[in-house]
Amino acid sequence: MENYRLVPCISAEELEKQVNHLAACINRDYEGKSLVVIGILNGACIFLSDLVRRLSVPVEIDFVRLASYGKGSVTSGEIRITKDVELPVEGRHVLVVEDIVDTGTTLLWFLDYLRRRQPESVRICALVDKSERREVEVPLDYVGIRVDKGFLVGYGLDFAEKHRNLPGIHEVEFLK
Repeated sequence: MENYRLVPCISAEELEKQVNHLAACINRDYEGKSLVVIGILNGACIFLSDLVRRLSVPVEIDFVRLASYGKGSVTSGEIRITKDVELPVEGRHVLVVEDIVDTGTTLLWFLDYLRRRQPESVRICALVDKSERREVEVPLDYVGIRVDKGFLVGYGLDFAEKHRNLPGIHEVEFLK
């Protein structure tokens, strides 16, 4: 038996509204330009899919998978790439899409890594900005939802690889 329950906190309708708003801002900012959109796996895949279908600017899509967790639930501090970006980014506009920004450590590391490839510009689009455990400042250009705290699942966010498929976002409430 599971020792937690899921408490709905952001509906599928609210998520759709936020994705539409983010897409409108991105379309405005990149009008007349093409864009390389890089999703951070696994969490960003659902959000990225919905977002890019609403973009009117030309886009190419790629993914990166970063590992920063050992066998536990706390970052090991060591970040490695297990699936690298394959599209060329030199001289191009890049939008990094992330499901949730928590400590910021992994994302900041990836931004530094990506900038060494000399893109024209790099911006970040995060579905959720969660400030509770922020350790480093990360320049978030587009943010759908800001939350102070909570363990969130759904719409790509997971708990031990479960619940990514939920259409809304829920908070995990651990039972005693």
